[in-house]
Amino acid sequence: MEQKKILIITYYWPPAGGPGVQRWLKFAKYLPDFGWKPVIYTPENPSYPLMDETLMKDVPENIEIVRTKIWEPYQLAEKLNKSNKKFKAGQFDVGKNQSWKSKLSIWVRGNFFIPDARVFWVKPSIQFLEKYVQENKIDTIVTSGPPHSLHLIGLGLKDKLPNLKWIADFRDPWTEISYYKHLKLTKSSDKKHRQLESAVFKNADITLATSYTDADHFRKAGANAVCITNGFDESDSHEKAAEQKETNTSFVLSYIGVLEQLRNPENLWKALDELVKENTEFAKHFSLKFVGRIDDKILHTIENSSLKNHILNLGYLSHGKAVEEMQTSEMLLITNFPNESSKGIIPGKIFEYLASGKQILSFGPDQADVSKILEETHAGKHFSYNDSETVKRFILEKFELWKNGNLSENTQHIEQFSRKNLTRQLVDIL
Repeated sequence: MEQKKILIITYYWPPAGGPGVQRWLKFAKYLPDFGWKPVIYTPENPSYPLMDETLMKDVPENIEIVRTKIWEPYQLAEKLNKSNKKFKAGQFDVGKNQSWKSKLSIWVRGNFFIPDARVFWVKPSIQFLEKYVQENKIDTIVTSGPPHSLHLIGLGLKDKLPNLKWIADFRDPWTEISYYKHLKLTKSSDKKHRQLESAVFKNADITLATSYTDADHFRKAGANAVCITNGFDESDSHEKAAEQKETNTSFVLSYIGVLEQLRNPENLWKALDELVKENTEFAKHFSLKFVGRIDDKILHTIENSSLKNHILNLGYLSHGKAVEEMQTSEMLLITNFPNESSKGIIPGKIFEYLASGKQILSFGPDQADVSKILEETHAGKHFSYNDSETVKRFILEKFELWKNGNLSENTQHIEQFSRKNLTRQLVDIL
């Protein structure tokens, strides 16, 4: 039987690194197992914040990839202010860390490029793809955002080809994302963002959310929304570091990924600082490991505390190496934005964390979806950014178990989050 074609419109594709690329890379990997042939539409000359050549191994053999040129103003913004490089990953200086250049750059980004700086790819893509999908008999498309400008490509194609089935995939929310309120939007710019978001919700046949709460919010805003979370790939090795794990003499707490100022767990650094000062055994064995891109100002603060001699900063590593570093840890740290509107965000790395079997220390708003997952899988504990003493007790409890050789790996019910099972869910929707 001939496979049905599905066109996946995504900005992020290998060799792009980071979490944004993995969702549709993994769906594309497993879709052929269920009778669907993915076709990828992606920029020819993108400006990626991170690169990871090792993800190329997951690109399906002989997959059709269609590329067209994109113009985006990030190179100009980076000349104005080097810190603007962080914009590409949705990161911002906040509060006292904002210089006048940062404030100007954020204002320009929010009000001149709606919904984002990839908006200049929208019209040429609609023009190109209208002809392409008809000639290639494609009747189902996916747009994946952020960048949310890609949803405007879907909106334009749906307008021209009403019978086209359109799935708008929101890896993160649009106007509900925490940094939205930091964009220094004028009233008219805010109105335009919200009008475009509403048009996407109302015109997409299906809106996919990556969390239960986001799906609920999208439905209330008029979307036909369904939740399919991110997940872990069973084919990725989570056992390579077994020998290192057995000989590890440090109690290692690791953060894997990008850590920006809006998700900075200052109460954790305070708790760890106190533990190092108060507990000589803890100070003797404790190590704080960073794998990824850590904001310079966060790192500077930690390095000027008692934690200075306990930091191991490995920088950005390939996805495979990052998985190995999870295995050589005793605890894994995950952080979310602190405000209530972000309780539906489930960072993609939590599923890799679950697959590692390690204990997870999570920070974010109360009653977050992450907390629900940790409780269901018995994989760790979720705290608010106001918790301090309870965080200390939790870490100390796990340290004592580790010291006595009793820190077990007992996660449960995680198979529902495997990439293949999630692809099966997607196919059921299709």
